[in-house]
Amino acid sequence: MISRIDLRGEALPEGSALRDLLPRAEFDVEAALEKVRPICEDVRHHGAAAVIEYGEKFDGVRVEDLRVPAEAIARALEELDPAVRAALEESIRRARLVHREQRRTTHTTQVVPGGTVTEKWIPVDRVGLYVPGGRAVYPSSVVMNVVPAQEAGVEGIAVSSPPQKEFGGLPHPTILAACALLGVDEVYAAGGAQAIAMFAYGTADGAAGRPGCAPVDLVTGPGNIYVAAAKRLLKGRIGIDAEAGPTEIAVLADATADPVHVAADLISQAEHDPMAASVLVTDSDELAAAVEAELKAQVAVARHVDDRIAPALAGRQSAIVLVTDLEDGLRVVNAYGAEHLEIQTADAAALADRVRNAGAVFVGPWAPVSLGDYCAGSNHVLPTGGCACHSSGLSVQSFLRGVHIVDYTRDALADVAHHVVTLAEAEDLPAHGAAIKARFGWKVPESK
Repeated sequence: MISRIDLRGEALPEGSALRDLLPRAEFDVEAALEKVRPICEDVRHHGAAAVIEYGEKFDGVRVEDLRVPAEAIARALEELDPAVRAALEESIRRARLVHREQRRTTHTTQVVPGGTVTEKWIPVDRVGLYVPGGRAVYPSSVVMNVVPAQEAGVEGIAVSSPPQKEFGGLPHPTILAACALLGVDEVYAAGGAQAIAMFAYGTADGAAGRPGCAPVDLVTGPGNIYVAAAKRLLKGRIGIDAEAGPTEIAVLADATADPVHVAADLISQAEHDPMAASVLVTDSDELAAAVEAELKAQVAVARHVDDRIAPALAGRQSAIVLVTDLEDGLRVVNAYGAEHLEIQTADAAALADRVRNAGAVFVGPWAPVSLGDYCAGSNHVLPTGGCACHSSGLSVQSFLRGVHIVDYTRDALADVAHHVVTLAEAEDLPAHGAAIKARFGWKVPESK
């Protein structure tokens, strides 16, 4: 059901050599680029008509208008199960508490008397937020994308999610209801690479004289390999959060961990997709055996086994990794750089404090990844594929731009002018120095 990788007995290698020993899904975005390129070009030249055509081809349903009517969004909220509504409202409340604290403030530094540099944080003007809609329904991704954008102060927010044949070409009603709870009324029934291209290029045409989708400045949100490839292709025209790959969990555990909990958490991640990665790193043979037994028992009574859980656990991306001790275990999880990292050890908090590479860290037996997916207050749009070594999860910062405002008086410039001219000449850029000299009658002031 799940393979083993035994790294005990010898010194662990460093850097990429260690990473190469660890399980990882194959996710060739480069190969997918050539498949999405004609789709994006088609949307660029033919607008909404192309997006509708690709929706019919890939999602099996043809829509008359990409823009979801306001009454459909309102109706979805009216018909939402009260328990689901209460859960979404609590998820939104907790996410706002955390993300509101991430707001950046303007700060001015006086470099010298008369010379200041102010860093001002400005939200992007307009964002396109992508919400997947394939094997599962993700209203939680609406929350995780919209809340930080709103807390950052973004004024233009558009959401796109694939059309569903079952719902007459609209996105899933729970997704629409989540949009309604968040006050988002610009929603499009579009998925895949064509949705990303729609956001990048805009669509000038809409049904019945309605305006199309205006281009956005930034696109965020997870998706399949074709969404990731479209993001890579269009990066530069639009900003992107990340090229999200298959979801993943790593659990660092010792003999004190409960194998029932560990197995349940590995299965919860495998439930997403057959390419999802579930990795246990442990120094305990006994725990490894107990988790293997629990996996068999729990999978036997789970849903989505044949199409998701079983292939995910049996795939090359999932494994139980045996290490000599927790120090080696920490080196392994830092090399792996998991999207989600659980620490289930006797001293979980101390080990968690030493983690350097992870999208999010879940400490102890009572902070499972499922909590972070929905109601911890943290964000679940996180770096995958080892990108946690250089990238962060979605936050308010993702939607802000830092702008430096430089304000110098004549005297403050005069005091440093000779240094500026010297550096300009050292770089063989004499016009840079001339721009300083022109302000002082072409004679550089002497430093005071």
